Amino acid sequence: MQFIEKFFKLKESGSNFKTEFLAGLTTFMTMAYIIVVNPSILSATGMDKGAVMTATIIVSIIGTLVMAIFAKLPIALAPGMGLNAFFAYTICGIMGYSWQFALTVVFFEGVAFIILTYFNIREAFLKALPDNIKKAIPVGVGLFITLIGLFNSGIIIKGEGTPLRLGNVFTISAPFLSLVGVVLIGALLYFKVRGALLIGIFAVMIIGIPLGLTVLPNDFRLISLPSSLAPTFLKFDFSWVYSVKGIVDFLFILFTLLLINIFDTLGILIGVVKKTNLFDKQGNIPNIKQAFLADAFGTTFSGLLGSSVVTAYLESAAGVSVGGKTGLTSLTVAFLFFIALFLSPIFLMVPVFAVAPVLIVVGLFMMSSAKEIDFEDYEEAIPAFFTMIMMPFAYSIAEGIIFGILFFIMIKLVIGKYKKVPLITYIVGIFFILRFLMHI
Repeated sequence: MQFIEKFFKLKESGSNFKTEFLAGLTTFMTMAYIIVVNPSILSATGMDKGAVMTATIIVSIIGTLVMAIFAKLPIALAPGMGLNAFFAYTICGIMGYSWQFALTVVFFEGVAFIILTYFNIREAFLKALPDNIKKAIPVGVGLFITLIGLFNSGIIIKGEGTPLRLGNVFTISAPFLSLVGVVLIGALLYFKVRGALLIGIFAVMIIGIPLGLTVLPNDFRLISLPSSLAPTFLKFDFSWVYSVKGIVDFLFILFTLLLINIFDTLGILIGVVKKTNLFDKQGNIPNIKQAFLADAFGTTFSGLLGSSVVTAYLESAAGVSVGGKTGLTSLTVAFLFFIALFLSPIFLMVPVFAVAPVLIVVGLFMMSSAKEIDFEDYEEAIPAFFTMIMMPFAYSIAEGIIFGILFFIMIKLVIGKYKKVPLITYIVGIFFILRFLMHI
């Protein structure tokens, strides 16, 4: 225990073993849905669902372990939502390539991540982000994670004739229980009850049992051995090298995934780390190079084992909100993912509507950064505003940052302050414009 305390500098961080474990458990419970969701999405390409589930858990363990041991940050990693949809519905769907081709791109993206990280090129992207966008990112992430909670619970649903509408919240239903969960968590937070978010998850789950909303499995088994990786392991496709179109598509997809993942990870790192007060005196994220390596290695193994791109998870904010400050939080998450390999029926019993209240409340926690933005300085406020609103409305952290950067560049150009825009920001902006023109 003393070794763990010294290794993660718990006392120096103002934390302790119990708090870190509770934070890790909370983070895991809010992101465990990926164990089921990722195989469901990727299986649409013809991939074996069981193999994808095993790969999903293993790459989550690898990425999160690297984050825990080397970066020592309370951030968990797993195959990213949105990036898995890009894998399944754009690369394999719209573009018509095989899932083996997509895995090949994922593998080379991971290798490219490692190279970019080694030469500190990824850190340059962070330094190129304007301060107003850095301040806006946590707010946008909070709005995005709240929207996920509202949708997952059914509180907000797709409308008929309107983009969105209120779900069935006026009867005893899953959306209603999610709202009950928000009230319960709010009360626990008011009374400063430790582990309020985790208590809220289990309370809502238990309430749902007699109501028939929490479904208990009929053939419950305590131990479930993981499925074989054989159907997806090392299944690469290099047929694209024999055509110019194949090479161009491969490179463009690779570069697109690189930039999307870079800004997804940057957004989450900034948003989550800001809540821990771990920024150094220069306002930089500690051990950011090691943090970048975590998703780089996770992504590389995804290509090898059979999953989609790994990224830092914004649900890590849930663990940070209950006190997680060190790598011990992410080490706990990795340990729980390992258990999930063999005890997945237990963890998968938690319904989505029981997790949704935590996501909604965590969104509230991340609103405070808005106070630091000068909304009367329009050359700064407009890019920050688009950064915040495009994350939930475009359903993508990366898109929010992209719009923020593009508006930052355009406004500076129009008002004659083009010299204040870093060269790398111009380069990234040009690529984003090309990306929009190519509809990718």
